[in-house]
Amino acid sequence: MSSEQSAPGASPRAPRPGTQKSSGVVTKKGERAAKEKPATVLPPVGEEEPKNPEEYQCSGVLEIDFAELCTRSGYTDFPKVVNRPRPHPPFVPSASLSEKVTPEDPRLSGSCSLNSLESKYVFFRPTIQVELEQEDSKSVKEIYIRGWKVEERILGIFSKCLPPLTQLQAINLWKVGLTDKTLTTFIDLLHLCSSTLRKVSLEGNPLPEQSYHKLMALDSTIAHLSLRNNNIDDRGAQLLGQALSTLHSSNRTLVSLNLGFNHIGDEGAGYIADGLRLNRSLLWLSLAHNRIQDKGALKLAEVLRPFELTHTEVVERRRLLLEKGTQERSRSPSSSRHGDSKTDREKSQMVGISNSALVDKTDKTQAMKTPKGLGKKKEKSWELTKKEEKSGAGQSPTQGTPKKDDATKAGKGKVTIPEQKPSKIKGIKIGSREKRSLLPESEHLGQSLEHSRQSKHLVVEATEVINPLLEPVEHRAGKVFMPGNKVLLHLNLLRNRITEVGLEGFLATVQHQLQFSKAKSVSKGPVGLLWLSLAKNCFAPQCPAYAKIQELMLPRDPIKVKLREDEAMAFFP
Repeated sequence: MSSEQSAPGASPRAPRPGTQKSSGVVTKKGERAAKEKPATVLPPVGEEEPKNPEEYQCSGVLEIDFAELCTRSGYTDFPKVVNRPRPHPPFVPSASLSEKVTPEDPRLSGSCSLNSLESKYVFFRPTIQVELEQEDSKSVKEIYIRGWKVEERILGIFSKCLPPLTQLQAINLWKVGLTDKTLTTFIDLLHLCSSTLRKVSLEGNPLPEQSYHKLMALDSTIAHLSLRNNNIDDRGAQLLGQALSTLHSSNRTLVSLNLGFNHIGDEGAGYIADGLRLNRSLLWLSLAHNRIQDKGALKLAEVLRPFELTHTEVVERRRLLLEKGTQERSRSPSSSRHGDSKTDREKSQMVGISNSALVDKTDKTQAMKTPKGLGKKKEKSWELTKKEEKSGAGQSPTQGTPKKDDATKAGKGKVTIPEQKPSKIKGIKIGSREKRSLLPESEHLGQSLEHSRQSKHLVVEATEVINPLLEPVEHRAGKVFMPGNKVLLHLNLLRNRITEVGLEGFLATVQHQLQFSKAKSVSKGPVGLLWLSLAKNCFAPQCPAYAKIQELMLPRDPIKVKLREDEAMAFFP
């Protein structure tokens, strides 16, 4: 019975039906687990939050920050940050090395071919080349991007990882497919790095609207700008010339501008010359490999020596002189005598009474000790100083004003007669002859500041940047001539279309600048061109004008002078 009971009792635990049910249950649970597993293991919300690039805090290491931001932005394949390769010195194989290396070895040839293929592949792969300051990953000094398109998303990533680079000085973009839209984004990026960034190079990026002048805006901090090989024509040169200077504004940060390998002609060179008229910051200009002929060359040579002011420039110059005169009158001590309010007049009268009382006391005390004849002479001198003070109201704003202590000095017998010149006062009409004398009068601004250097306001104003229209000018046959741009030191016109006619213009410019530098007593300040390149143009190298220019410019070239000094030191140590 026990065996029979065990048999039927064992039947419900038989393996076949049990295993079928259990297997059916297991397969259903497995299918449900397989369906529910991705939702439980990969929560979508938990992984999207750390991928947000806005929440990432940059560490200052460009390689790490750029890779992390690209990953968070959804890039699977992005350029790598590598050190910029430096040119290797020329390799000279030695005898021992030539004995060891045998080109017949098949293993060596196979490895060389594999390395060459890998090097070619790596060379064409997009990279961000960086130049470090002191072999430190955080001291990126320059960035080079060449041969791959920089999109707006990449520029957005740069706007996050480039501002933390505290030593970044230069960005070089060569054939990166910039557009007018991405150029605006790039300029916004430059503003974020403006504390250290000084050099920008955009080469091989032709733009339809030629909006490169936006890089030279008044709020720009770029000192060195290279725009080579961008198909810039006369229209683009006009925008660049206006960015250099206009009648009411001027770029004061740009030091060097490279416009080589473009399509600038005579008209464009004229626009660049117009920008140099009132620009006093640009030291280095290259217009090599363009289409400039004699007309454009003469325009450039004209602004480097005394040139005639236009009517609008003369009007603006007079306005600036009057504005400066009113500012100096308001800051000078004599402004109280011309005040419109009664309090100013009362103060001036009280000052005059006190001064006269002091003088009367000194005269009375000295009259007891001096003879009568000397006393009469002193009275005449005192009357003369009073007349000068009355006529001082018509002095020009740039002339020195008499001080309060002059009255006491006059009472002691010392009389100073300042030079009286007519000026223009509000509400008073002056003749044409007096108008002509107004311009040279206010040109001696330095002398007037020297006479009134005790006034703190005027001394501070003298250190400010002076508008080129306020420079001393010359008057010839009723025309006004400025001294010309003496700030530009380097001019490159290599490989243009200039003939001997254009050479004559530059010869006259070089001769004038040499006379100017010799006549200048003070060595400091602008002296004119130190380097001028006119080679490979439409004239023979044996041309007399070109030979004369080379002869005159040779002693002015600082590099050649240094080489000659080094050679002399080598022969005569």
